Amino acid sequence: MKIAICELPDGMAHHSLPWGAFARRVERSRPDLTLLNEMPFGPWTARLATFDPRLAAASIEAHESALTALGALPGAVISSRPVRSGDKLANEAFLLADQHYRPLHHKQYFPHEAGFFEREWFWADRIGFQPFDFRGVRFGVLLCTELMFNERARHYRRQGVHVILVPRASGTARDLWHTAARMAAIVSGCYVLSSNRVSPHADAMPRFGGSGFAYSPTGELLHETSEANPFATLEINVDLVRHAQRGYPCYVRELGEDPAEINALS
Repeated sequence: MKIAICELPDGMAHHSLPWGAFARRVERSRPDLTLLNEMPFGPWTARLATFDPRLAAASIEAHESALTALGALPGAVISSRPVRSGDKLANEAFLLADQHYRPLHHKQYFPHEAGFFEREWFWADRIGFQPFDFRGVRFGVLLCTELMFNERARHYRRQGVHVILVPRASGTARDLWHTAARMAAIVSGCYVLSSNRVSPHADAMPRFGGSGFAYSPTGELLHETSEANPFATLEINVDLVRHAQRGYPCYVRELGEDPAEINALS
């Protein structure tokens, strides 16, 4: 399976010149699956410290109106978008394939700091981290900050996941995110792929750092996007995942993880 990663500009619109350039890259490359960044369209709502219903509605509309453009891309698309969740929003990861929209996961880990006041904006109606299958490959999604918690990557490995997808809207602390991705790959034996927003201006608040990346099942950096090269593709080899998940440290179990051990300890 051929998967594309990217970095896309902050505040993008589906009818803009940057979107047109991106769509042409996808058309030329024709991946089976394209991974977009977290909530790629319209305003980044969580830069405000308090929930604004009008800005929330604008973000919902920006993503809703972009679904047709996403559906016109060759292959399938994975990203996230805001949806209503009570008096807040939910950040919903989704798969769009063959004009069919499939919700996958709601983000459940929310930062609360300057530029990223997500706790004020978001909640989750869908609890848990469930894998999904697409064209013979099993995937799991970690939305941005969720990558920082390696137990979630290990959880996906135990469920037979081959690829962990990480749509991001993260800042400029590149080393932090690459360390988290490499560790997620090492402890899960999965490919870890991510796309990110990027700020076109140095004085943006928050300033998004770009650097989409792809890590191998044993933690090697395979691809990284940049301003000069904002789009990359790779072929997924499920046999490499199976081999990595039989090796160290993936085979190591926590005491009590095996039901037989629980009985022995009780």
